[in-house]
This record gives sequence, structure tokens and C-alpha cells, in this order.
Amino acid sequence: MRSTKSICPECKKIIMASIFEENGKLIIKKGCPEHGDFRDVYWSDAELYRKFENYSYAGAGISPLQTSNSANCPFDCGICPAHETGTLLANIDVTNRCNLQCPVCFANARTKGFIYEPSFEEIRKMMETLRNEKPVPCYAIQFSGGEPTVRDDLPEIIELAKELGFLQIQIASNGVRLAKSPEYCKRLKDAGLQTIYLSFDGITPDPYIETRGFNALPLKKKAIENCRNFGPDSLVLVPTLEKGVNDSEVGGILHFAAENLDIIKGVNFQPIAFTGRVDQSQREEKRITIPDVLKLVEKQTNGEIYYDAWYPVSSVVPISRFLSAMRKIPIMEFTVHQHCGAATYLFFEEGHFIPITNFIDVDGFLEFIEEVTPEINGIGSRVRTLAKVIREIPRYIDENRGPKSINVARMILDVLKTGDKEHTARFHRNALFIGIMHFQDLYNMDLERIKKCGVHYSTPDGRIIPFCTYNTLYRSSVELKFSVPYTQKDETGAGRKQKG
Repeated sequence: MRSTKSICPECKKIIMASIFEENGKLIIKKGCPEHGDFRDVYWSDAELYRKFENYSYAGAGISPLQTSNSANCPFDCGICPAHETGTLLANIDVTNRCNLQCPVCFANARTKGFIYEPSFEEIRKMMETLRNEKPVPCYAIQFSGGEPTVRDDLPEIIELAKELGFLQIQIASNGVRLAKSPEYCKRLKDAGLQTIYLSFDGITPDPYIETRGFNALPLKKKAIENCRNFGPDSLVLVPTLEKGVNDSEVGGILHFAAENLDIIKGVNFQPIAFTGRVDQSQREEKRITIPDVLKLVEKQTNGEIYYDAWYPVSSVVPISRFLSAMRKIPIMEFTVHQHCGAATYLFFEEGHFIPITNFIDVDGFLEFIEEVTPEINGIGSRVRTLAKVIREIPRYIDENRGPKSINVARMILDVLKTGDKEHTARFHRNALFIGIMHFQDLYNMDLERIKKCGVHYSTPDGRIIPFCTYNTLYRSSVELKFSVPYTQKDETGAGRKQKG
């Protein structure tokens, strides 16, 4: 179907790969002269693959560039001229220490034998690099690790992010400290933290025992309760999905989230990415792709969240371009690769899910917005176009099939009128966002996806590196370069050294 460049999982050299259809699935196959052939499932539904192809958009790129050479992509990150998408979400690992020992984690100071923990000033410089990006500064940042809450100055780092102008500030956490200390939850909220991405692998003990080594479910529930009572008041559940471990709990996780919509605002499923050497039979046994998750969701919600309710993340680009034209300022565009993820919005009434696609003609609405955007070329035309949008939008919304408790049409109009944070937040308070982000590993790596990646790492040496290449190619070298030896004292942070 198409050719691309990939990486050999053994020697990590750039090699050619082909992506082709076989038995209704998309397969990626590549050959290394030294290490032989590798194949894996790229996308388990060829028809859906083609549907998502319709939402491919070219991005404006990102500057300033840290390298002018893109010929050796992905070994010249970052960021290079080949990259098309700005930083939609920046990750800064503030430590590789952790208060758990999970086998699925990217980072663990205890097993690696060194501490990676950038100083406060190094983190300031990393954030300033992100805020200086053009054409649109990075507005969303996530502090991760390791476990970011083991770092005592995390609230001060969050306060600095707020001072530097980040509009969305979040952490990725296992919830241990949040569960133990309501006061700490309040401290994070008061510092300016808005959202916690909480690892959450199921609603029964079994997945936690398998992946975390103990039943962490009571801890997760306590963390949620403490955030409900003390803040922050926005949680996103993040299940790492693996066949035979927790793929039977997808529907239960969604129901749990919907029943706690006052505090849980989203679920972001992440199919497992294989790190290290994994043979083909094991990958075939455990690999989950985005279409697999969609089928699990449909089955485990009795068809309420149906297979066609999902769209690629890039589908919202016409809305960003409309808002940018109306406001006459550049707005971040989600020009990520159309096969990187999928998402939808749900409403929950009387114990039932109502996907946004149930009552909105999404394709028609997006086509209409894309059609009217070129008409906006002056103050007068902005007023006329907005009036046209207000007049026409009801055509794409069937209120009888939507939630009864809220006026969704009014919320959408308010967002399109202003595009401001207040109206966008009001929509999110009433809806449950569900997404799937399938990060790549060395077996299914497609460099075309890397070029359009919108989730980036900021590193102490001033580089901006796409998520999938950071975790497969760069993490070890960056951490080693900015690390100090690990000692037992570092379990509590005592004896921790910092540069700067």
C-alpha cells in the first residue's frame, strides 16, 4: 500500500519498510541486511485505516530548529526541518525516581543505577524553550518521570509553569502520594495544577497484581477521592492495555469514569508498546492496535459506544483554522498523523452513554467549517461568516438524539464564537473525553508518524524530541548525560543531588 522508513529493532539503523493489506489488516514489514526480516500488525482494520486517511493535514512546522539536517531523521532530533507539527503537549521528566516498581514503566532509577533529576533552573530553561516556539508557543505541559510527586519542589515547578504562560498544566502520576496526603493534593491545586493523568489499569485487582505487583485499586480510588475533596478537580484515567491482562476491563473503566464525571474528565487508553527484545509470537499474542480497542469498547458497552463514533485526533484541524481566521491569531493545529490516535466525546445520562456522533453530523459539520473559513478575510466578513455559522449549525445537530440535561448546540456555538478557555472548559465539564494513543516501538515504527508527532519531550540540552523516538532511541543517552549515581538514600529523596 505504501513504503516508509523504519528502524531495525536490533541495530537501530534506518531501514525501508512496506505497509500493506493482508487479510483485512495493515501489516508493516521491514528487512535489515544484518538482522533479517521483521513484521507486525500496524493497524488491524484496513477499512478504518482508509477512512482515517481522509483526515491527513499538513502542519506548519516548528521553529526555532535545533538542527538544520533532516536527512538522518530520526537521529538528529530535535527538532529538524522534517517535523510538521508543533508541540501540542510537552513532557518534562522531572525525575526518574519512583515510589513503585512497575515492570511496564519507561523509567526506574533503582534498576538503572543512576538518578536523572534536572535542577529547577534547568527545568526553567526547558520550559522557556517551549514557550519560545513559533508559530505558536507550547501551551500544554505535563510533568512526568519516574513519579513526579516524589520531587519535593514539584509545586514550585508548577507555579513557574503558570508564570511562564502555560495554559494547561498537568502531571502523570501513579497516585501514591495523592492517596496518602490530602494536603498535598490541595498544595498542587493551589500551585496551579489543573489535571492529573492517573495510571489506572482496571476496576478489579487482577490487572494491578499483574502489572504493578500488588492490588493498587484501593490506592487509586483513594487518590480520586482526595482530589475530589481537595483538588485538583480534573483527572484523566490512563489504562495501559495489554491482551490477556486488562482488555476485558475496557467497558468497566469507561463506566467507572462516567459515574465519577464530577472529577474524572477523560480516559486515555494506551495500547502497550514493546520495549526491549520481544519475539514475534509474543507480540502477536499481546499486541493491541487502535481498531482492536474500538471493538472492545463497542462490545463491552453493549454497542452504545459504537465503532464509527471515533475520529482521528487530526479531524479537528478545520475548527482550529476557523478559530484562527476569526481571531486573526495563529492557533495550535492538531496536525498529528491520522493513525496515531482516535478520540470521541461521550455524554452519560440515566446509566447510558451518548456519543457526540449520535446527535451531531460530524463530517457534515467539519466540511461546513472548512468551507466557510476562506470567506473570512476582514472585519466585515468575520461578522457575516459568524452569523452564517450561527444560522447553519442547527442543521448538523439533532437535539432529540442528544443529552436532555444540556444544550450542546449552545456550547458549540459559544466555543466557535470566542474560542476562549472558559467556553471550552464548560464543554469539557459536561462531556467525557475518551481517547486512544498508540505510541510506537521499534517493531512498528513508521517515520512518517514521527514527523507529524505532537507530543514532545523537552530535554536539558535544549532539544525538543518526539515522544516515540525519545522513548526508543534517546531516553537512555539523555538520562545518562544528566545523571548522578543512585544510592539507597534516594528512595526518600535524601542525598539527592542536583545540577545548577
